[in-house]
Amino acid sequence: MPLPLTNIYTPPYLQFPLYKHHLLISSLATTTIPPPLLSKTSLSLSTPPPSLAIMPEAPNDGGIVEKNKKTLQFIEDVTSNPDEVQQRILTEILTQNATVEYLHRHGLSGRTDRESFKKLIPVVTYEDLHNDIIRIANGDKSPIFSSHPISEFLTSSGTSGGERKLMPTIEEELERRSSLYSLLMPVMSQFVPGLDKGKGMYFLFIKSEAQTPGGLLARPVLTSYYKSSHFKDRPYDPYTNYTSPNETILCQDSYQSMYSQMLCGLYLNKEVLRVGAVFASGFIRAIRFLENHWSLLTHDIRTGSLNPVITDPLVRGSVMRILKPDPDLADFIERECSRNSWQGIITRLWPNTKYVDVIVTGSMAQYIPTLDYYSNGLPLVCTMYASSECYFGVNLNPLCDPSEVAYTLIPTMAYFEFLPVHRTGGVVCTGVAKSDKENQQLVDLADVKLGQEYELVVTTYAGLYRYRVGDLLKVVGFKNKAPQFSFICRKNVALSIDADKTDELELHKAVEKAVNHLVPFNATLTEYTSHADTTTIPGHYVIFWEVSENRTTPIPASVFEDCCLTIEESLNSVYRQGRASDKSIGALEIKIVENGTFDKLMDYAISLGASINQYKTPRCVKYKPILELLHARVVSSYFSPKCPKWFPGHKQWNNKS
Repeated sequence: MPLPLTNIYTPPYLQFPLYKHHLLISSLATTTIPPPLLSKTSLSLSTPPPSLAIMPEAPNDGGIVEKNKKTLQFIEDVTSNPDEVQQRILTEILTQNATVEYLHRHGLSGRTDRESFKKLIPVVTYEDLHNDIIRIANGDKSPIFSSHPISEFLTSSGTSGGERKLMPTIEEELERRSSLYSLLMPVMSQFVPGLDKGKGMYFLFIKSEAQTPGGLLARPVLTSYYKSSHFKDRPYDPYTNYTSPNETILCQDSYQSMYSQMLCGLYLNKEVLRVGAVFASGFIRAIRFLENHWSLLTHDIRTGSLNPVITDPLVRGSVMRILKPDPDLADFIERECSRNSWQGIITRLWPNTKYVDVIVTGSMAQYIPTLDYYSNGLPLVCTMYASSECYFGVNLNPLCDPSEVAYTLIPTMAYFEFLPVHRTGGVVCTGVAKSDKENQQLVDLADVKLGQEYELVVTTYAGLYRYRVGDLLKVVGFKNKAPQFSFICRKNVALSIDADKTDELELHKAVEKAVNHLVPFNATLTEYTSHADTTTIPGHYVIFWEVSENRTTPIPASVFEDCCLTIEESLNSVYRQGRASDKSIGALEIKIVENGTFDKLMDYAISLGASINQYKTPRCVKYKPILELLHARVVSSYFSPKCPKWFPGHKQWNNKS
């Protein structure tokens, strides 16, 4: 955290130094409670029973219990005075960046008071900042947003113009993000004792990075962390004791990385007390990988050797330091994986596992039934709320049901404002917040109302000022005086399988390009809708097409396959990376439905009370009866024949090279 400014009063609760805890998204503690104590029924308590509220035994250094107590007191203090903390944070940010070009451009001229800030600084989106960000990417080192040098760009899963958004960051932000991670274990220790006993099996991966024309790296936030000394050179900590050696996580080859991490997790199965990944989709892909490769993995465990397909010398060395021949374990894994059903495979192979630690809020909620199937209903733990722009808050009741997850925004992370959301006929409407009057409608953290929905707006130390994150949140409660929010959705997102976010306009433009393949056959697209199908692993986009065609000239299957590929080639770089590089998204599918299907769809909507005058075909469907109607009228289906083109970095960078 930044040092307190000498001319600003720092209350005692803000002087508490959050101890450095090694940064790892969704890295939580180990547990030793018997599984029955962690049934879903018993975990819906608003306060833990006495048996779950005992602090864990401290390791030999005796410091963890005391650190936990101090951290929990810190949470109590900052949530008891959120507005006072927020005023101090805003003053610190504006003082630190008083001389930057962006603030002077808008007339702030060194002022640090909240009133001037709200009056003069506009509420913005990424598009408003794009030109300045490109200046930095091209090598401009002047203080445009921050008085501190921009250290790198963190690439967002959100896109602009089909390319990943570039979030400038500074070196000091890593410490600030680490401070939020340091809250997770003390919170968890209130619910589950013995968190320092055993290991966590987390499937963690690096992704491709690029270099801007100005020489700055552009990469996802977790890739940045895993490659930093904070992760690679971390001292031993019982709470970051993982089955995967660093070398397996840092391997660029996704197959070698997954294979070696799974092998180590299986070999150390009795020591595993919690399992997870960043997103639910990523953990499910790991289980599917096990389904497809368990015979190779058991061979390695039986013989104490490593499959020659693993060629990375650092990976081989790290795995062979762990692996020894264990025929009994190989037989056990072989028996379990050979059974007809894979229900409960997690508790069968890793019998001491107490919970699954993955993000299952927002679009990831679609994976909850699959996780429940594989885990025999183990608790699904969501610990924190974060993005490339900023780390926001934590879940203070981490063992709650996924539908009840609420995040408490920690007031020291950034300056938070909230744009009220109004719904008209179910459609989200937020102010554009361009005029002075609209600027004033933003609400401070301490002033949000219970039950109201808001769009999150942040001001950060790294130089984002009144930036619309695009997340829609609902106030569902309070921790002391600090609000707790449930995550509603990402604004304007229609389809999402993994980190991808495709909106209706982008999908529509892609479909428009694809239908050009139908023109030579005198065929037209009558109507279409879409669905994110997660029944397959990995999940994939399904587009339902109703086509009016000239029966005398049948359309070959290859033409519809070309349509699939054209749609994929037209989607944003995050989607294309998921398909071509990360393999986290399956091939796009077009399902041709009978003529008249979309009339039936309208009839169904009207039967449920929709107005015939206001009815519009939904461009994305999730409602099960509608999906059943569509699937019942499918006459043929086609898949994209190959992966779309994708390269790290932005198109304009690749064009220059």
